[in-house]
Order: sequence, then structure tokens, then C-alpha cells
Amino acid sequence: MRSIKRIVIHCTATPQNVAVQSILDYWKNVNGWESPGYHYLIEADGEVHNLTPLDQIANGAKGYNHDSIHISYIGGEHGIDDRTNDQKMAMLALISTLKLKLYNVPIIGHRDLPGVTKACPSFEVSDWLAKIYQT
Repeated sequence: MRSIKRIVIHCTATPQNVAVQSILDYWKNVNGWESPGYHYLIEADGEVHNLTPLDQIANGAKGYNHDSIHISYIGGEHGIDDRTNDQKMAMLALISTLKLKLYNVPIIGHRDLPGVTKACPSFEVSDWLAKIYQT
């Protein structure tokens, strides 16, 4: 297993109805990537797709991929947090599982990485997690 320092949360910055295959095709055909952008991608109905094995590197955040796990939800277009309840529940379950496996590494938003100026993931990860774990 790679040495993982963080879990990075993303959005696709697309409408929620974009198909997973369309996202994969974009990465390959437009960006020219050999590997997907995320380890996990969550559809609006909460279905989780494991796109990249955890022992491999995904292309989620330039300069931080070698030691990060990347999780994204489909949505977040125009910087709006439009996660469905199913996406939130799936994301929380996935984060909980990964935190146990990865010894409680920090969870941050893509925009929280140094030098990143994107709105991604279109919500404040630390605030969302604080609310979840307070209740």
C-alpha cells in the first residue's frame, strides 16, 4: 500500500446526471490521462464506483496524487453544493471505511490544498464533517 497522507474530496463540476462513462471518456480523450481522476466516484443515487485501486495513483490534484486518495461526487456545477442525501450518506460511509483502513488520515477538500484556487468540492469539507460528528 502507498503511504497515504490525506483523503481529498472533489466534485466533478458537472450536472448530476452526467454518466460515469462520459467522465471517464473525458479524462482519457480530452485530458489524455491514462488513469482516472479519482479513486471513487459517487453518483446522485449514491452508487459508488471504485475507478482506481487504492494502491494506484489517481489524477485528482496535481502535485498531491502520490500520497492522496481522491473521492468525488457527480455534481457541484457552478460551485454549488448540490449533493443529494444519497451522495452524502455514501460519501460518509466511504470516508468512515477509509479512515479505519488508513489510520485516521485527514480529510480535506480539493480547494484546501496549497496553491489550489478552485471551488471544488463546492462545500466546506471540515464544516460538513464537524456537523456530522457532533450529532
